[in-house]
Amino acid sequence: MLRDKMLLGSHWKSRYKNTFGPDAGVLLWLCVVALLACGNGARGETKYVIQKEGEFDVIYNDTVTSENLTIYTFNHTVSRTKTEGVRVSVDVLSQNLKSPILFVVRQKQAVLSFQVPLILRGLYQRKYPYNHLGRTLCQPPTRAASETQFFFIDVSTLSSQGTNYQLRVSRVESFILQTETKFSFTASPSQPQYFKYVFPEGVDTVIVKVSSDMNFPCSVMSIQDIQCPVYDLDNNVAFIGMYQTMTKKGAITVQRKDFPSNSFYVVVVVKTEDEACGGPLRFYPLRPDELIDAGNRSKTLDVVVSLAIKSEVYVLGMLLCLGIFLSFYLVTLLVACVANKRARRRELFENIDDTSPAETGKVTASPNEYGSLDSTVSSEAVTESAPSLDSAASADNYMGREPFKRRPILTQLHHTTICIERTGWKSAGRSRQESLSSIEEDDYDTLDDINSDKNIVRTKKYLCVSDLSRKDKRVLSKKYQIYFWNIATIAVFYALPVIQLVITYQTVVNVTGNQDICYYNFMCAHPLGALSAFNNILSNLGYVMLGLLFLLIVLKRDIVHNRALACNEVNALECGIPKHFGLFYAMGTALMMEGLLSACYHVCPNYTNFQFDTSFMYMIAGLCMLKLYQKRHPDINASAYTAYACLAAVIFFSVLGVVFGRGNTVFWIVFSIIHILATLLLSTQLYYMGRWRLDSGIVRRMVYVVYTDCIRQCTGPTYIDRMVLLVMGNIVNWSLAAYGLIERPNDFASYLLAIAICNLLLYFAFYIIMKLRSGERIQCLALVCILFTAVVWGFALYFFFQGLSTWQKTPAESREHNRDCILLSFFDDHDIWHFLSSIAMFGSFLVLLTMDDDLDTVQRDKIYVF
Repeated sequence: MLRDKMLLGSHWKSRYKNTFGPDAGVLLWLCVVALLACGNGARGETKYVIQKEGEFDVIYNDTVTSENLTIYTFNHTVSRTKTEGVRVSVDVLSQNLKSPILFVVRQKQAVLSFQVPLILRGLYQRKYPYNHLGRTLCQPPTRAASETQFFFIDVSTLSSQGTNYQLRVSRVESFILQTETKFSFTASPSQPQYFKYVFPEGVDTVIVKVSSDMNFPCSVMSIQDIQCPVYDLDNNVAFIGMYQTMTKKGAITVQRKDFPSNSFYVVVVVKTEDEACGGPLRFYPLRPDELIDAGNRSKTLDVVVSLAIKSEVYVLGMLLCLGIFLSFYLVTLLVACVANKRARRRELFENIDDTSPAETGKVTASPNEYGSLDSTVSSEAVTESAPSLDSAASADNYMGREPFKRRPILTQLHHTTICIERTGWKSAGRSRQESLSSIEEDDYDTLDDINSDKNIVRTKKYLCVSDLSRKDKRVLSKKYQIYFWNIATIAVFYALPVIQLVITYQTVVNVTGNQDICYYNFMCAHPLGALSAFNNILSNLGYVMLGLLFLLIVLKRDIVHNRALACNEVNALECGIPKHFGLFYAMGTALMMEGLLSACYHVCPNYTNFQFDTSFMYMIAGLCMLKLYQKRHPDINASAYTAYACLAAVIFFSVLGVVFGRGNTVFWIVFSIIHILATLLLSTQLYYMGRWRLDSGIVRRMVYVVYTDCIRQCTGPTYIDRMVLLVMGNIVNWSLAAYGLIERPNDFASYLLAIAICNLLLYFAFYIIMKLRSGERIQCLALVCILFTAVVWGFALYFFFQGLSTWQKTPAESREHNRDCILLSFFDDHDIWHFLSSIAMFGSFLVLLTMDDDLDTVQRDKIYVF
């Protein structure tokens, strides 16, 4: 035996002395002798070493036992300009092995070892054996122009029985991926595949796309740096680089700056189980150590590396986004200039033709040398006559007579300014406002006679706006301004932690490389800096810009209205829908915050932060309904504190539904009951105009009403229009509650938003119908806004329902819905939804702002409440 070992050592040295040098040969021989000595000492048996010179593409059928060690020697040429892939395939022919075969592949700068059968673990410690393995050897870069490298494959086992195996070493064709060239291959859990890609000159970003015609088995694609070892098994593929699970589609955007070697590996691994991709779980093993046959889990896939967009496309996309929304500023400015010019010209001729000192007695107006109007007003007459006019009008309103009409005086901004400057009414109005600055709304609701008056007025069969606009306008203005300040405070406290959280999300994605955390449209996700999908963030700019534009429009109207009030203009004081702009300011702020929070959500979209994108949608829907109701019910509209408390409850249920609502029958039963009860309570509040009480006597009063109106004598409802609206509203809400209880949709946040939108649309349609039914008309500007908004909403919803991703499914299933960009190779369908929905919301706000402009010259006791 000693002679055999010596012969082996001399043979080894003589064979490779020219390749490794004398020192390397001696060192290698000593290692082999030490290995044999250790084996003999441990087992007390003889160990034979069988040395074979291997050749590529040759199948070796051999047997290995615990008494022999087989070493295969291979060599191949490695060049600096060409990388050659080498793949080792092993198949164990023997069955019922008690001990596995160990294969060790020794390379110049790497060692790869694996056993056959290969045992891969799944969930709950399931064990899956694989007898056929295929592994690609890591190819370390070389500095030499051309170099011949050797690698060795050692085969051994601890089994005393002979174990048959097959070994084949082959070169991998198309190991280097070419740009825009599709390559097909087959992979399995025990036969992963990986390929190399080198960035071409001048290319900084590429998109690696992997696709398959098969949903299952579930697979993982990974992008790893050029280094050894390559992590290409199910249990270690997530150790390094970027990775994502996939069924039919997968895509990862790769940037040159992340890979110093200007190249990377594309690794594709098939998982042992499909649970990560939404597939079914296999049965639980009866015994913990029981091996489960995995069956055929081979999968055919295609890989292609495409060039990403250039920096010029980023600039073009940003310019397009800015251009679209800046055009609305330009159109608004042009419309305002044209309207102001026409109004001034009309007022000029009307005042020249119709106004004279004999008619007014106290006011004269004539054009001066500069073309403007000079007014001569007696301040004494103002102080004496104005109170008497107000008191007379109030008396007429209260007694039910038609109030006397006064001629409008200088209703436009230019004439109002003259009025303030010439008469000194500005200081007088300011002093009166300061004297009433301590007035609160509750001061008008404490006396018994006032309560009696409210019960009489609000329960009339036919109500006019004058009946529900009796409170002091300054008090109501303060009341509704609280809407704006409250939502501004909410926005600050809500946005700051949201921004902090999404930055953390993006950092985790960048550090761990786990692409399953965020639900992007990976086929159209363009990174910028640390952001993975800059285009989805940029497209939210419209909400912010149009929200700001709406605030400017409201501010302009507010200033004009305040100046008219300072001049005691009749149209501002007694005509039209009472002007309260606090809710409009809150709506504009909510639209801006929707853009900010939607952008934050799209930094890393997933189910845990979806409420960031929907919270202010609930706010917008609620504020729009409140504004519609406030138009003709200014005295009895909800306070800001009550409204925001209700919206906070809605968001609370939204979070509960997202976390606990999926498939939870108890939650859906409780929510449906609360939904129906809230609908009934709100219906009662609206029908009786707040003149009812929820106390211990409510049941007795309900029984009495049913007895007198339904049993004793069958009478119809007193307020038919209100009853029609509330019946329709209850039908819609009860139907939505039944749908939720039966279907239990996974996307609870969208379901809750659908409830809010359905109620808003129902109330808006009722308002328009009743407005036309009452003989009112819709002016041209408001009609254009309505038609334009309806068309834009239609296109917006089309793009919304394209569904490029969904966090209701697993990340792999969500990627099946991913699609390429459709606009400038930069924006996808969801970005178009952002553009159109922001425009549609802006148009909807303009509709609410302008739809009652036709009533600005109509006395309030002629405007019906519905």
